[in-house]
Amino acid sequence: MKARVFVSFKTTVLDPQGQTVQSALNGLGYHGVAGVRQGKYFEIALSDGLSPEEARRQIDAMARDVLANPVIEEYRFELIE
Repeated sequence: MKARVFVSFKTTVLDPQGQTVQSALNGLGYHGVAGVRQGKYFEIALSDGLSPEEARRQIDAMARDVLANPVIEEYRFELIE
């Protein structure tokens, strides 16, 4: 089983890197881009025999405590069998 964890800034937090990418894309002629938010992606391989419930619990704890800064970031994850 694997987990995919997506971490991004909360919508209330400014994203200067995303703004820079948006500006660059517009400068390159991609005028349909109205906004860009950058983030982090983690793919985590889980041990065999871990129940889906335990996997969800552990991934949630890892994301909350280690992978994301809960003050400025939010996260979501998905399990893949």
